Amino acid sequence: MAGPVRDREAMIAAMEPRLDTRRWRFVLVSPDNAPQLLGAAIGTFREDEGVTAIVPSELADELEIEGPDFARITLMVHSDLEGVGLTAAVSGALAYAGIACNMVAAFHHDYAFVPAERGEKALGVLQELSPSVT
Repeated sequence: MAGPVRDREAMIAAMEPRLDTRRWRFVLVSPDNAPQLLGAAIGTFREDEGVTAIVPSELADELEIEGPDFARITLMVHSDLEGVGLTAAVSGALAYAGIACNMVAAFHHDYAFVPAERGEKALGVLQELSPSVT
């Protein structure tokens, strides 16, 4: 297995964006819903104001937690956590296309969460971006 990619152009060229078929929602965790949300979360973040979890939209609906739904696009390149430029390139291309983007970095991959109804369009933008650096 190859190690993480650090070079900006190489990260962009190898990102192979993939659109998840599930919809996701950013929600605030409370003592009442913590077991359900944290058990299903694909990501959490603690802020001074509380804990945010990224959970399947259908679970948020079951718990009557409102909010916008997001599509998740996985950048399949194993990007180095100290690599520079991938997030800027992705968010910049999506911003230029008028698509809001929330980026999340994990150990192996980066993820772009975009409004659910813009998922296919965002995927197309990122697919066009990738070969533009080769």
